Amino acid sequence: MNQQRISESEMESKYVIRADECRGSDLAYLDQRIPNHEREIVNVIGMNVVENLTDPLLEPKIGSAHGFSLVYNRAKEGSQSGAALHAHQTEEVFIPLVGSWEVIWLEGDNERSVRLEPLDVINVPVGIYRGFRLVSGGPDSIMLAIVGGPDAGNVSWHPNVIERARETGLEVDEEGNLVKLKL
Repeated sequence: MNQQRISESEMESKYVIRADECRGSDLAYLDQRIPNHEREIVNVIGMNVVENLTDPLLEPKIGSAHGFSLVYNRAKEGSQSGAALHAHQTEEVFIPLVGSWEVIWLEGDNERSVRLEPLDVINVPVGIYRGFRLVSGGPDSIMLAIVGGPDAGNVSWHPNVIERARETGLEVDEEGNLVKLKL
């Protein structure tokens, strides 16, 4: 392998993002208008499986990556917000960075959960309906999500989430893109 060279200034300008520069979107996914699912999505590295491709706030802060994406999910203090039940064609890793979070999943029709503290890690297998919610934390609690695979496909929402999202004026089209309904 040829050793690559990179200057400090190039490293800083192309491959480093500072936490105070990480601003994201409050409308990346179908579930974000549903009560207790409001959150900010920050695509840090790579483009996660987002449904609102027109939002410039969802552009990856450090560009693309091969085979994974790294995303911050921010929830407000006391909100108990997080992602509604969904599945991916890839594994998904969750790591709380700030705050205590609960990862939920379905075992048949039964909801199961595990509470995670900062730096705990869970790897949710392919095809499992999963979600997460903030249990307790301070301002700007953050759950890191890593989605693997070169093509994560679209989000598969649990049918209940789709129904609830339609009540807020959102749905997803055949290609997995967010659509605002006329109510």
